[in-house]
Amino acid sequence: PIQSIRQLRAEAMTSHVKLTLPKSLVLVGMMGAGKTSIGRRVAARLNVPFVDADDEIEAAAGCSIEDIFETFGEAAFRDGERRVIERLLERPVHVLATGGGAFADADTRKAILGRCISIWLRAEPDVLWRRVSRRSDRPMLMTADPKGTLDKLIEKRYPLYAAADITVESIDGPPEDVVEAVIAAVKTYICEEGNSA
Repeated sequence: PIQSIRQLRAEAMTSHVKLTLPKSLVLVGMMGAGKTSIGRRVAARLNVPFVDADDEIEAAAGCSIEDIFETFGEAAFRDGERRVIERLLERPVHVLATGGGAFADADTRKAILGRCISIWLRAEPDVLWRRVSRRSDRPMLMTADPKGTLDKLIEKRYPLYAAADITVESIDGPPEDVVEAVIAAVKTYICEEGNSA
C-alpha cells in the first residue's frame, strides 16, 4: 500500500528506538551551519544529552566568547576550547555541538576523530552568509569586511571539515529535514562500521 508523507514521517519519528549510539556524536562545521539547533533536535530524537561546547567554554571562563577573544585573543581561546572539548569527550554518550573553529584545530580534530562519530554540517556559502549576517555576536566576523572574512574561513576550513566521518548538507528549510538526514547517515555509518569490524 502507498504510504502518505504523514505516515512516513511518523515512522521516521519513532525510528530512533532502533538506533543505539556506540559513541558520542560531534557536530562540526562553520558558524551558521546549525550545529546547535540540529544537535539539540538529534539528541532529543536519540534520547541522549545535548551539550554545546561554546556554552561550556563560557561557563568555565566566566565570561562570553566575545570577551575571551577581545581580552585574551584567539590563540588563548583555542587552547581553552581544546581543553573543554577533551573534558566533554570523557562524558557518557551524548551529542556535542562544537564552535566553528574547533575542528580546524589539529589537536582538537585528532581528539574528536579518535573517540567519536564526527558529522560535518555543510552549508553553501550563501546560506551561511544569510544566517550569520542576522547576528552581531560572531567574534571571527568582527572585521571591516565580514563577508570576505567568512569566505576566507570557508576556503581554509572546508578541506579540514572534510575529514569528518559523515557529511550532511545543512539546507534552508524545516530543521527536521536535516535532522532526518543526520540520523539516517549515522545509522548507515554505524551499520558499515559494524560490518567492517
